[in-house]
Amino acid sequence: MKKTFDLNHEKIKYPRMIDATKNEIRKYIKRERRRELPEGVDFWDFDCKFGDTEADAKTIHLSEIDACIADVEKRELTSFYLEILRKEGVRLKKEKEKPVVNIVVPKPKGFGE
Repeated sequence: MKKTFDLNHEKIKYPRMIDATKNEIRKYIKRERRRELPEGVDFWDFDCKFGDTEADAKTIHLSEIDACIADVEKRELTSFYLEILRKEGVRLKKEKEKPVVNIVVPKPKGFGE
């Protein structure tokens, strides 16, 4: 998704337009996460860019989108640019260290000792 969201509308008030854009973004992310994963891929990851215009867009994390939109609302901008691109993600598993256990087993005594 590469889109410039316009927050001006004749009949819809500004706070409702903000909510509508957040809803549209969430629906897009859910839709992309439902897509079938290729073999060897653990999850869908996303590359995101956010800015007042496309030229000013900076790379952000997916979890920062709501905070950026809140900042746009605070500054009362009439539009903003958002780019969300799906990519393949593979989890890196940490190797577990095997604990070294020193067990001292006493020698069995013979019968009658």
